[in-house]
Amino acid sequence: MNYELRRKKLFEEMEENSIFVFFAKRPSEDAKRYDIDRNFFYLTGIAEFDDVLVLIKKNGKCKEKLYIHPIDLAQEKWTGETIRKEEAKKVAQIEEVGLITDYFSDILKELDYDTKLYLLSKEDDTKDYSYEDYFGRTILSKKLVTIVNGNSLLKRLRSVKDEEEASLIRKANIITNEGLNAILDNLKPGLMEYQIESFFDQAIKFNGATGYSFPTIAASGINGTCLHYSENKDVLKDGDLILFDLGASYKTYCADVSRTYPVNGKFSDRQKLVYEIVLNGQKLIERTVRPGYTTRELNQILIDYFAVELKKIGLIKDRSEVSKYYFHGVSHHLGMDCHDFCLYEKLKAGAIISNEPGLYIPEWNIGIRIEDDLFITEDGCINLSAGIIKEVKDIEEYMAKRGTKC
Repeated sequence: MNYELRRKKLFEEMEENSIFVFFAKRPSEDAKRYDIDRNFFYLTGIAEFDDVLVLIKKNGKCKEKLYIHPIDLAQEKWTGETIRKEEAKKVAQIEEVGLITDYFSDILKELDYDTKLYLLSKEDDTKDYSYEDYFGRTILSKKLVTIVNGNSLLKRLRSVKDEEEASLIRKANIITNEGLNAILDNLKPGLMEYQIESFFDQAIKFNGATGYSFPTIAASGINGTCLHYSENKDVLKDGDLILFDLGASYKTYCADVSRTYPVNGKFSDRQKLVYEIVLNGQKLIERTVRPGYTTRELNQILIDYFAVELKKIGLIKDRSEVSKYYFHGVSHHLGMDCHDFCLYEKLKAGAIISNEPGLYIPEWNIGIRIEDDLFITEDGCINLSAGIIKEVKDIEEYMAKRGTKC
């Protein structure tokens, strides 16, 4: 990854006489995994906590400096070696590297009364400890400066991926496919949802996943009609469908894939009818998407399509009723986070988005979602999940050929 180029692009977005400060924040205490700070990693490639990156644009010049931990040999016996200066220079592609003990005083020296100080703001209303909030208050107690929310600047950069980022998400999808094949190899009535989930876990780890994009959804029967069902605690019943929403991550980049399978290997006529509606809706979005669309516009196209198809099968009488059976968006940006740190503006070439139509019909005991990851090009898109089977014929044939695996 060219981290130096990423910072250069960010400098171009910053105003004159401004400073942008990034903290490698630790996750909150109740975080489900001990994870790196994505924004800091995006700009440096360094996966440590509590380091600081400072970008200064002043007097027509751009300066950048990385601040890392002092060496603590006693602590390293417990938690492992921290990065050294020369390694940090090489990884982050940066010339100046200092110690975090000095970053605050160095910033104070650069501040004038008209300096703009960019900080990242929390995206939600949680009360987790915020490095930026504390730092901003401390700076204001020392100097009169203007603090600016820098989210939009970094979101604009992260909204567009390069070929290397796309290749990492493609790799994450290849690994995810291995996990889904392991599920298909073992799917049968009588298993628990958590048991079939375990086959995915083992397969992606064996094939090089560096983590999960998010906690796996394995929702059978009526559970598939709940969008974010995550208990994975019920028994798989003969004749039911099971909806999987899952993804491997690879070198911090996420796959986000949904597939819906018949537990016994064969779709019923009604299940197949609904499944084909969802699948054809997904294909419609894939054919349609290109730069200039917004994800909201793509969602309206899908709703219009569902309104026609659901009337045909007698499920609804009016377009307004679509929301009873489809109640989420068809796309979100994807990258280092499953729901990436991005601007939801008109799509540009290089964006990577999900394509995830679904129908959830409790009265028919049917929940179906089919999701792929699309890399937006100048004239359309590339499906990064194209190798993961989803046609009814392919799924049924795969499950029929498993032999004694089940």
